[in-house]
Amino acid sequence: MQLSKFTDYAFRALIYLAKNPQDNGTVDKLADELNISTHHLKKVINKLAKTEYIISTKGRNGGLKLGLPPEEINLGKVLLLTEENLSLVECMNETGTCPLISEECKLKGIICRSLNGFINEMSNYTLRDII
Repeated sequence: MQLSKFTDYAFRALIYLAKNPQDNGTVDKLADELNISTHHLKKVINKLAKTEYIISTKGRNGGLKLGLPPEEINLGKVLLLTEENLSLVECMNETGTCPLISEECKLKGIICRSLNGFINEMSNYTLRDII
């Protein structure tokens, strides 16, 4: 399993903003500091700014700041917000993709429980824990 670049960039941006609370970061500055494409980071920041995680203000004194204290930003929730598809195998979302899998498929159940365990483990941590 590999998380998307979108999720990776979201975590990096949140970490940067948490470590630099006095800095009114801009997308260009964050992209430069984090060695990320500005184009991709804009999409990430746009999504996070639609939540309470990031506050984006325009104007002369504008910039990006965390919208919540780091201890209130749950990593599991960020993961679920930023990952579009957590299906580890085709059959998690589509029926009929495997002629061997039925409703009682044990493999699919193991994979689903494993994924839920990963999400639950991530949910045990906040941004404060990783800065």
